[in-house]
Amino acid sequence: MALQRFGFIVTGAGLDPAQHRSVMSAPAFTMIAVGVASPAQGAAVARALVEQDGVQLIELCGGFGAAETLQVQQAVPPQVPVGAVRYGPEVIASMHRLFAD
Repeated sequence: MALQRFGFIVTGAGLDPAQHRSVMSAPAFTMIAVGVASPAQGAAVARALVEQDGVQLIELCGGFGAAETLQVQQAVPPQVPVGAVRYGPEVIASMHRLFAD
């Protein structure tokens, strides 16, 4: 079966998964992006994306660390791949500046 329903979870201050949700559709493909305030919300959102929206694949933004990514992977059926955006060492200083308090 070809990929038809894709889920993306992004984390950002003040995002609420009940309000911050965007759907991008074409005849043969739908992407559902959901915002969460914390990576800790990722597992529940991923489970809902699979159970309620039928997504076949989930990708997590770079704000999800290894532990949170594992939690999301464990929250969905094993046939649903979960991937995460990762940044290389060449951009670590730039990333740190963006997220420093």
